[in-house]
Amino acid sequence: MTCGHCVMSVTEELTELEGVESVDVDLVAGGVSPVVLTTSRELSEDEIREAVEEAGYTVA
Repeated sequence: MTCGHCVMSVTEELTELEGVESVDVDLVAGGVSPVVLTTSRELSEDEIREAVEEAGYTVA
């Protein structure tokens, strides 16, 4: 991710997942940007990966 729009795209996709209460992205332009999810249920890696890929990004 390189900008605030990137963060917004990923945040929007992740917040659509059932149980996601908040999304916090630490933007590292041109690098790996850590994402912290607060959820009310356990999410599978596949659910998270699919949402991130739907936004146009990959999971590192």
